[in-house]
Amino acid sequence: MGASLLRGLRRQVLVGAWLLLATASAGADVGSVPASVASEKTVLTLDQAIDRVVAVHPDLAIFRYTETGLRAAADTAAQRPALTVGATLENAFGTGAASGVHGAEFTLTLASVLERGGKRAARQALATSRIDALALTREAKRLDLLAEVARRYLDVVAAQAQVAIGDADVAQRARTVTAAAQRLKAGASPESARLTAEALQARAELERDRARANVAAARRRLVLLWGEREDSLIDVTGDPRALPALPAFAAIATQLERTPELQRFADETRIREARLQLARSARTPDLEWQVGVRRLQDGADWGLVGSVSMPLGSARRAEPDIRAATAEREALALERESSELTLYATLAQAYGQFAASKAEVERSRDDLLPRLQRAEAAAERAYRAGALSYLEWAQVQSETTAARQQQLSAAIDAQRALIEIQRLTGEPLTADPDKEATP
Repeated sequence: MGASLLRGLRRQVLVGAWLLLATASAGADVGSVPASVASEKTVLTLDQAIDRVVAVHPDLAIFRYTETGLRAAADTAAQRPALTVGATLENAFGTGAASGVHGAEFTLTLASVLERGGKRAARQALATSRIDALALTREAKRLDLLAEVARRYLDVVAAQAQVAIGDADVAQRARTVTAAAQRLKAGASPESARLTAEALQARAELERDRARANVAAARRRLVLLWGEREDSLIDVTGDPRALPALPAFAAIATQLERTPELQRFADETRIREARLQLARSARTPDLEWQVGVRRLQDGADWGLVGSVSMPLGSARRAEPDIRAATAEREALALERESSELTLYATLAQAYGQFAASKAEVERSRDDLLPRLQRAEAAAERAYRAGALSYLEWAQVQSETTAARQQQLSAAIDAQRALIEIQRLTGEPLTADPDKEATP
Protein backbone atom coordinates (compact mmCIF):
# COMPACT_ATOMS: atom_id res chain seq x y z
CA MET A 1 0.00 0.00 0.00
CA GLY A 2 2.82 2.40 0.90
CA ALA A 3 4.54 1.84 -2.42
CA SER A 4 1.42 2.70 -4.40
CA LEU A 5 0.72 5.73 -2.21
CA LEU A 6 4.06 7.30 -3.07
CA ARG A 7 4.52 5.95 -6.60
CA GLY A 8 6.88 7.90 -8.73
CA LEU A 9 8.29 9.57 -5.64
CA ARG A 10 11.76 10.10 -7.03
CA ARG A 11 10.35 12.11 -9.91
CA GLN A 12 7.91 13.89 -7.63
CA VAL A 13 10.36 14.46 -4.79
CA LEU A 14 9.83 18.14 -4.66
CA VAL A 15 8.78 20.98 -6.86
CA GLY A 16 12.22 22.15 -5.81
CA ALA A 17 13.58 19.41 -8.06
CA TRP A 18 11.72 20.90 -10.99
CA LEU A 19 13.16 24.35 -10.40
CA LEU A 20 16.63 23.25 -9.42
CA LEU A 21 16.99 21.18 -12.56
CA ALA A 22 16.03 24.17 -14.67
CA THR A 23 18.95 26.00 -16.21
CA ALA A 24 20.07 29.07 -14.34
CA SER A 25 20.39 31.11 -17.50
CA ALA A 26 16.64 31.45 -18.02
CA GLY A 27 16.08 35.15 -17.33
CA ALA A 28 18.43 35.40 -14.33
CA ASP A 29 20.53 38.52 -13.99
CA VAL A 30 22.97 36.84 -11.58
CA GLY A 31 23.28 33.42 -10.03
CA SER A 32 24.62 31.40 -12.92
CA VAL A 33 27.79 29.39 -12.53
CA PRO A 34 30.57 30.73 -14.76
CA ALA A 35 31.11 28.48 -17.76
CA SER A 36 34.86 28.27 -17.10
CA VAL A 37 34.16 26.86 -13.63
CA ALA A 38 31.35 24.51 -14.65
CA SER A 39 33.44 23.06 -17.48
CA GLU A 40 36.07 21.85 -15.00
CA LYS A 41 33.58 19.88 -12.91
CA THR A 42 30.96 17.22 -13.34
CA VAL A 43 27.48 18.74 -13.31
CA LEU A 44 25.28 16.81 -10.89
CA THR A 45 21.53 17.00 -11.32
CA LEU A 46 19.13 16.55 -8.43
CA ASP A 47 17.87 13.26 -9.88
CA GLN A 48 21.42 11.93 -9.94
CA ALA A 49 22.00 13.02 -6.36
CA ILE A 50 18.77 11.26 -5.35
CA ASP A 51 19.81 8.06 -7.12
CA ARG A 52 23.12 8.04 -5.27
CA VAL A 53 21.51 8.57 -1.89
CA VAL A 54 18.74 6.00 -2.36
CA ALA A 55 21.29 3.39 -3.44
CA VAL A 56 23.56 3.62 -0.42
CA HIS A 57 22.03 5.52 2.49
CA PRO A 58 21.86 3.36 5.65
CA ASP A 59 18.51 4.82 6.75
CA LEU A 60 16.92 3.00 3.81
CA ALA A 61 19.18 -0.05 3.70
CA ILE A 62 18.32 -0.91 7.30
CA PHE A 63 14.72 -1.63 6.33
CA ARG A 64 15.85 -4.79 4.53
CA TYR A 65 17.01 -6.22 7.83
CA THR A 66 13.98 -4.91 9.67
CA GLU A 67 11.73 -6.72 7.21
CA THR A 68 13.76 -9.90 7.61
CA GLY A 69 13.28 -9.69 11.37
CA LEU A 70 9.54 -9.08 11.07
CA ARG A 71 9.11 -12.00 8.70
CA ALA A 72 11.03 -14.23 11.09
CA ALA A 73 8.70 -13.07 13.88
CA ALA A 74 5.73 -13.91 11.63
CA ASP A 75 7.10 -17.42 11.10
CA THR A 76 7.43 -17.78 14.87
CA ALA A 77 3.85 -16.56 15.38
CA ALA A 78 2.57 -19.15 12.92
CA GLN A 79 4.08 -22.07 14.82
CA ARG A 80 1.85 -24.37 16.80
CA PRO A 81 2.66 -25.25 20.44
CA ALA A 82 5.60 -27.62 20.71
CA LEU A 83 5.24 -31.30 21.52
CA THR A 84 6.97 -32.38 24.72
CA VAL A 85 8.36 -35.88 25.26
CA GLY A 86 8.81 -37.01 28.84
CA ALA A 87 9.96 -40.03 30.84
CA THR A 88 9.09 -40.81 34.47
CA LEU A 89 10.67 -43.42 36.73
CA GLU A 90 8.77 -44.31 39.94
CA ASN A 91 9.31 -46.66 42.86
CA ALA A 92 13.02 -47.14 42.21
CA PHE A 93 16.13 -47.12 44.42
CA GLY A 94 14.05 -47.22 47.58
CA THR A 95 13.83 -49.76 50.38
CA GLY A 96 12.25 -53.13 50.64
CA ALA A 97 10.21 -54.04 47.59
CA ALA A 98 11.12 -50.69 46.00
CA SER A 99 14.86 -51.30 46.22
CA GLY A 100 16.75 -51.29 42.95
CA VAL A 101 14.80 -51.05 39.71
CA HIS A 102 13.15 -54.46 39.58
CA GLY A 103 9.83 -53.11 40.84
CA ALA A 104 10.07 -49.67 39.22
CA GLU A 105 7.32 -48.20 37.10
CA PHE A 106 8.50 -46.43 33.95
CA THR A 107 6.27 -44.05 32.01
CA LEU A 108 6.82 -42.46 28.57
CA THR A 109 4.63 -39.43 27.77
CA LEU A 110 3.87 -37.05 24.93
CA ALA A 111 2.36 -33.69 25.89
CA SER A 112 1.39 -30.38 24.33
CA VAL A 113 -1.11 -27.54 24.52
CA LEU A 114 -4.32 -27.25 22.53
CA GLU A 115 -4.71 -23.53 21.83
CA ARG A 116 -8.27 -22.27 21.85
CA GLY A 117 -9.91 -18.91 21.12
CA GLY A 118 -8.01 -18.22 17.89
CA LYS A 119 -4.70 -17.36 19.57
CA ARG A 120 -2.54 -18.56 16.70
CA ALA A 121 -4.60 -16.67 14.13
CA ALA A 122 -4.43 -13.51 16.28
CA ARG A 123 -0.64 -13.80 16.54
CA GLN A 124 -0.37 -14.22 12.77
CA ALA A 125 -2.64 -11.22 12.14
CA LEU A 126 -0.49 -9.04 14.41
CA ALA A 127 2.73 -10.12 12.72
CA THR A 128 1.27 -9.56 9.25
CA SER A 129 0.04 -6.10 10.21
CA ARG A 130 3.53 -5.13 11.32
CA ILE A 131 5.00 -6.27 8.01
CA ASP A 132 2.38 -4.33 6.06
CA ALA A 133 3.06 -1.19 8.10
CA LEU A 134 6.77 -1.41 7.37
CA ALA A 135 6.31 -0.60 3.68
CA LEU A 136 4.65 2.74 4.44
CA THR A 137 7.17 3.51 7.17
CA ARG A 138 9.98 2.97 4.68
CA GLU A 139 8.36 5.22 2.09
CA ALA A 140 7.82 7.94 4.69
CA LYS A 141 11.47 7.70 5.69
CA ARG A 142 12.43 7.77 2.03
CA LEU A 143 10.40 10.92 1.48
CA ASP A 144 12.08 12.61 4.45
CA LEU A 145 15.50 11.59 3.14
CA LEU A 146 14.80 12.85 -0.37
CA ALA A 147 13.61 16.14 1.09
CA GLU A 148 16.95 16.40 2.87
CA VAL A 149 18.74 15.74 -0.42
CA ALA A 150 16.79 18.59 -2.01
CA ARG A 151 17.57 20.92 0.90
CA ARG A 152 21.30 20.27 0.67
CA TYR A 153 21.22 20.53 -3.09
CA LEU A 154 19.45 23.85 -2.68
CA ASP A 155 22.16 24.96 -0.24
CA VAL A 156 24.78 24.41 -2.95
CA VAL A 157 22.70 26.28 -5.53
CA ALA A 158 22.13 29.16 -3.11
CA ALA A 159 25.82 29.37 -2.24
CA GLN A 160 26.75 29.43 -5.92
CA ALA A 161 24.22 32.18 -6.53
CA GLN A 162 25.75 34.12 -3.65
CA VAL A 163 29.16 33.78 -5.31
CA ALA A 164 27.70 35.18 -8.52
CA ILE A 165 26.30 38.16 -6.61
CA GLY A 166 29.74 38.63 -5.09
CA ASP A 167 31.36 38.52 -8.52
CA ALA A 168 28.96 41.18 -9.75
CA ASP A 169 29.67 43.34 -6.70
CA VAL A 170 33.43 43.02 -7.17
CA ALA A 171 33.05 44.01 -10.83
CA GLN A 172 31.01 47.06 -9.75
CA ARG A 173 33.63 48.09 -7.22
CA ALA A 174 36.44 47.59 -9.73
CA ARG A 175 34.76 50.05 -12.09
CA THR A 176 34.50 52.49 -9.20
CA VAL A 177 38.21 52.16 -8.42
CA THR A 178 39.08 52.78 -12.07
CA ALA A 179 36.83 55.82 -12.26
CA ALA A 180 38.14 57.22 -8.96
CA ALA A 181 41.74 56.76 -10.13
CA GLN A 182 40.98 58.56 -13.39
CA ARG A 183 39.38 61.49 -11.57
CA LEU A 184 42.28 61.64 -9.10
CA LYS A 185 44.72 61.75 -11.97
CA ALA A 186 42.71 64.56 -13.53
CA GLY A 187 42.70 66.42 -10.23
CA ALA A 188 38.91 66.30 -9.98
CA SER A 189 38.71 63.98 -6.97
CA PRO A 190 40.66 63.58 -3.70
CA GLU A 191 42.85 60.56 -3.03
CA SER A 192 40.52 59.54 -0.21
CA ALA A 193 37.85 58.66 -2.79
CA ARG A 194 40.21 56.24 -4.55
CA LEU A 195 41.35 54.71 -1.25
CA THR A 196 37.77 54.28 -0.11
CA ALA A 197 36.86 52.67 -3.42
CA GLU A 198 39.76 50.24 -3.08
CA ALA A 199 38.71 49.40 0.49
CA LEU A 200 35.15 48.68 -0.62
CA GLN A 201 36.48 46.53 -3.43
CA ALA A 202 38.57 44.58 -0.92
CA ARG A 203 35.48 44.10 1.26
CA ALA A 204 33.50 42.86 -1.73
CA GLU A 205 36.27 40.38 -2.55
CA LEU A 206 36.24 39.20 1.06
CA GLU A 207 32.48 38.58 0.91
CA ARG A 208 32.86 36.75 -2.40
CA ASP A 209 35.64 34.54 -0.98
CA ARG A 210 33.46 33.76 2.01
CA ALA A 211 30.67 32.74 -0.38
CA ARG A 212 33.08 30.46 -2.23
CA ALA A 213 34.00 28.80 1.07
CA ASN A 214 30.28 28.31 1.72
CA VAL A 215 29.94 26.59 -1.65
CA ALA A 216 32.64 24.10 -0.69
CA ALA A 217 31.04 23.47 2.70
CA ALA A 218 27.57 23.00 1.17
CA ARG A 219 29.00 20.63 -1.42
CA ARG A 220 30.65 18.52 1.29
CA ARG A 221 27.34 18.29 3.18
CA LEU A 222 25.65 17.12 0.01
CA VAL A 223 28.15 14.41 -0.92
CA LEU A 224 28.14 13.08 2.67
CA LEU A 225 24.62 11.82 2.00
CA TRP A 226 26.03 9.12 -0.29
CA GLY A 227 29.11 8.44 1.81
CA GLU A 228 31.81 10.60 0.25
CA ARG A 229 34.15 12.11 2.84
CA GLU A 230 36.07 14.52 0.64
CA ASP A 231 34.86 17.41 -1.49
CA SER A 232 34.42 16.02 -4.98
CA LEU A 233 34.62 17.86 -8.29
CA ILE A 234 30.90 18.25 -8.76
CA ASP A 235 28.75 21.21 -9.58
CA VAL A 236 25.02 21.78 -9.57
CA THR A 237 22.75 23.82 -11.78
CA GLY A 238 19.66 25.83 -11.12
CA ASP A 239 18.23 29.23 -10.37
CA PRO A 240 16.52 29.33 -6.96
CA ARG A 241 14.55 32.41 -8.06
CA ALA A 242 12.65 30.39 -10.69
CA LEU A 243 9.53 29.77 -8.60
CA PRO A 244 6.51 27.86 -9.96
CA ALA A 245 2.87 28.66 -9.41
CA LEU A 246 1.02 26.52 -6.90
CA PRO A 247 -2.60 25.39 -6.75
CA ALA A 248 -4.92 27.04 -4.26
CA PHE A 249 -4.31 26.18 -0.63
CA ALA A 250 -7.64 24.35 -0.32
CA ALA A 251 -6.64 22.00 -3.14
CA ILE A 252 -3.28 21.25 -1.53
CA ALA A 253 -4.84 20.73 1.90
CA THR A 254 -7.03 17.92 0.56
CA GLN A 255 -3.87 15.99 -0.35
CA LEU A 256 -2.89 15.73 3.31
CA GLU A 257 -5.20 12.73 3.58
CA ARG A 258 -2.79 10.82 1.33
CA THR A 259 0.37 11.82 3.13
CA PRO A 260 2.25 8.91 4.74
CA GLU A 261 2.17 10.67 8.11
CA LEU A 262 -1.61 10.17 8.17
CA GLN A 263 -1.78 6.97 6.13
CA ARG A 264 0.35 5.25 8.74
CA PHE A 265 -2.59 5.49 11.14
CA ALA A 266 -4.51 3.04 8.96
CA ASP A 267 -1.74 0.46 9.41
CA GLU A 268 -1.44 1.31 13.09
CA THR A 269 -5.20 0.76 13.46
CA ARG A 270 -4.83 -2.75 12.06
CA ILE A 271 -1.93 -3.42 14.42
CA ARG A 272 -3.88 -2.29 17.46
CA GLU A 273 -6.94 -4.26 16.37
CA ALA A 274 -4.72 -7.33 16.12
CA ARG A 275 -3.35 -6.67 19.60
CA LEU A 276 -6.88 -6.38 20.95
CA GLN A 277 -7.91 -9.62 19.29
CA LEU A 278 -4.86 -11.34 20.73
CA ALA A 279 -5.75 -10.04 24.19
CA ARG A 280 -9.34 -11.25 23.80
CA SER A 281 -8.20 -14.68 22.73
CA ALA A 282 -6.54 -15.09 26.13
CA ARG A 283 -10.00 -15.26 27.75
CA THR A 284 -10.46 -18.74 26.33
CA PRO A 285 -8.24 -21.13 28.33
CA ASP A 286 -5.95 -23.55 26.57
CA LEU A 287 -6.11 -27.29 27.19
CA GLU A 288 -2.95 -29.03 28.28
CA TRP A 289 -2.98 -32.69 27.30
CA GLN A 290 -0.70 -35.63 27.91
CA VAL A 291 -0.73 -39.26 26.76
CA GLY A 292 1.74 -42.06 27.32
CA VAL A 293 2.44 -45.67 28.26
CA ARG A 294 3.45 -47.04 31.66
CA ARG A 295 5.19 -50.26 32.62
CA LEU A 296 3.31 -51.63 35.62
CA GLN A 297 5.21 -52.57 38.76
CA ASP A 298 3.75 -56.05 39.15
CA GLY A 299 5.11 -57.80 36.10
CA ALA A 300 5.94 -56.79 32.60
CA ASP A 301 2.55 -55.42 31.65
CA TRP A 302 2.09 -52.02 30.01
CA GLY A 303 -0.84 -49.59 30.19
CA LEU A 304 -1.93 -46.33 28.64
CA VAL A 305 -2.01 -43.10 30.67
CA GLY A 306 -3.49 -39.74 29.77
CA SER A 307 -4.49 -36.43 31.30
CA VAL A 308 -6.14 -33.15 30.37
CA SER A 309 -5.89 -29.95 32.39
CA MET A 310 -7.26 -26.44 31.99
CA PRO A 311 -6.34 -23.31 33.96
CA LEU A 312 -9.14 -21.53 35.80
CA GLY A 313 -9.83 -17.81 35.81
CA SER A 314 -8.47 -17.11 32.32
CA ALA A 315 -11.18 -14.58 31.51
CA ARG A 316 -10.50 -12.61 34.69
CA ARG A 317 -6.75 -12.56 34.10
CA ALA A 318 -7.20 -11.47 30.47
CA GLU A 319 -9.38 -8.45 31.29
CA PRO A 320 -6.52 -6.00 32.15
CA ASP A 321 -4.80 -6.68 28.83
CA ILE A 322 -8.09 -6.30 27.00
CA ARG A 323 -8.76 -2.93 28.64
CA ALA A 324 -5.25 -1.74 27.84
CA ALA A 325 -5.50 -2.83 24.19
CA THR A 326 -8.94 -1.22 23.87
CA ALA A 327 -7.66 2.05 25.31
CA GLU A 328 -4.72 2.06 22.88
CA ARG A 329 -7.07 1.50 19.96
CA GLU A 330 -9.46 4.25 21.03
CA ALA A 331 -6.60 6.69 21.66
CA LEU A 332 -5.39 6.24 18.08
CA ALA A 333 -8.28 8.31 16.72
CA LEU A 334 -7.24 11.23 18.90
CA GLU A 335 -3.60 10.79 17.90
CA ARG A 336 -4.60 10.97 14.25
CA GLU A 337 -6.70 14.07 14.83
CA SER A 338 -3.81 15.76 16.63
CA SER A 339 -1.37 14.87 13.84
CA GLU A 340 -3.79 16.12 11.21
CA LEU A 341 -4.13 19.48 12.98
CA THR A 342 -0.35 19.79 13.29
CA LEU A 343 0.18 18.91 9.63
CA TYR A 344 -2.51 21.36 8.54
CA ALA A 345 -0.91 24.15 10.57
CA THR A 346 2.53 23.34 9.18
CA LEU A 347 1.18 23.27 5.65
CA ALA A 348 -0.60 26.59 6.12
CA GLN A 349 2.58 28.19 7.45
CA ALA A 350 4.70 26.80 4.59
CA TYR A 351 2.15 27.88 1.98
CA GLY A 352 1.99 31.39 3.42
CA GLN A 353 5.78 31.59 3.54
CA PHE A 354 6.02 30.49 -0.08
CA ALA A 355 3.40 32.97 -1.28
CA ALA A 356 4.99 35.91 0.57
CA SER A 357 8.54 35.07 -0.51
CA LYS A 358 7.51 34.45 -4.12
CA ALA A 359 5.78 37.84 -4.23
CA GLU A 360 8.93 39.47 -2.85
CA VAL A 361 11.13 37.74 -5.43
CA GLU A 362 8.88 38.78 -8.31
CA ARG A 363 8.51 42.35 -7.06
CA SER A 364 12.27 42.64 -6.75
CA ARG A 365 12.78 41.18 -10.21
CA ASP A 366 10.16 43.26 -11.98
CA ASP A 367 10.40 46.56 -10.12
CA LEU A 368 13.17 47.09 -7.58
CA LEU A 369 16.22 45.68 -9.34
CA PRO A 370 15.51 47.27 -12.73
CA ARG A 371 15.15 50.66 -11.04
CA LEU A 372 18.37 50.21 -9.07
CA GLN A 373 20.27 49.06 -12.12
CA ARG A 374 19.14 52.13 -14.05
CA ALA A 375 20.00 54.31 -11.07
CA GLU A 376 23.45 52.75 -10.87
CA ALA A 377 24.14 53.35 -14.54
CA ALA A 378 22.97 56.95 -14.21
CA ALA A 379 25.10 57.44 -11.09
CA GLU A 380 28.18 56.15 -12.88
CA ARG A 381 27.63 58.54 -15.77
CA ALA A 382 27.07 61.43 -13.38
CA TYR A 383 30.18 60.61 -11.36
CA ARG A 384 32.38 60.42 -14.43
CA ALA A 385 30.93 63.76 -15.53
CA GLY A 386 31.67 65.29 -12.15
CA ALA A 387 28.02 65.85 -11.26
CA LEU A 388 27.88 63.30 -8.44
CA SER A 389 30.10 62.48 -5.48
CA TYR A 390 31.81 59.13 -5.09
CA LEU A 391 29.88 58.32 -1.92
CA GLU A 392 26.54 58.75 -3.71
CA TRP A 393 27.61 56.34 -6.48
CA ALA A 394 28.96 53.83 -3.94
CA GLN A 395 25.68 54.01 -2.02
CA VAL A 396 23.68 53.09 -5.12
CA GLN A 397 26.03 50.16 -5.75
CA SER A 398 25.58 48.96 -2.18
CA GLU A 399 21.79 49.21 -2.51
CA THR A 400 21.88 47.14 -5.71
CA THR A 401 23.97 44.40 -4.12
CA ALA A 402 21.79 44.38 -0.99
CA ALA A 403 18.64 44.10 -3.13
CA ARG A 404 20.11 41.12 -5.00
CA GLN A 405 21.03 39.41 -1.74
CA GLN A 406 17.58 40.10 -0.29
CA GLN A 407 15.95 38.68 -3.40
CA LEU A 408 18.10 35.55 -3.17
CA SER A 409 17.27 35.17 0.53
CA ALA A 410 13.54 35.42 -0.23
CA ALA A 411 13.91 32.88 -3.03
CA ILE A 412 15.66 30.42 -0.71
CA ASP A 413 12.90 30.89 1.87
CA ALA A 414 10.33 30.15 -0.82
CA GLN A 415 12.22 27.05 -1.94
CA ARG A 416 12.46 25.70 1.59
CA ALA A 417 8.74 26.27 2.08
CA LEU A 418 8.13 24.49 -1.20
CA ILE A 419 10.22 21.54 -0.04
CA GLU A 420 8.20 21.34 3.16
CA ILE A 421 4.90 21.48 1.27
CA GLN A 422 5.85 18.53 -0.90
CA ARG A 423 7.33 16.62 2.01
CA LEU A 424 3.94 16.92 3.70
CA THR A 425 1.84 15.99 0.69
CA GLY A 426 4.17 13.65 -1.23
CA GLU A 427 2.68 14.97 -4.47
CA PRO A 428 3.88 17.22 -7.31
CA LEU A 429 2.20 20.58 -6.91
CA THR A 430 2.95 22.60 -10.04
CA ALA A 431 0.00 24.52 -11.40
CA ASP A 432 -0.68 26.18 -14.72
CA PRO A 433 2.14 28.75 -14.96
CA ASP A 434 -0.24 31.20 -16.62
CA LYS A 435 -2.51 31.21 -13.59
CA GLU A 436 -1.79 32.75 -10.25
CA ALA A 437 -2.18 30.68 -7.10
CA THR A 438 -4.82 31.92 -4.74
CA PRO A 439 -4.31 31.55 -0.99
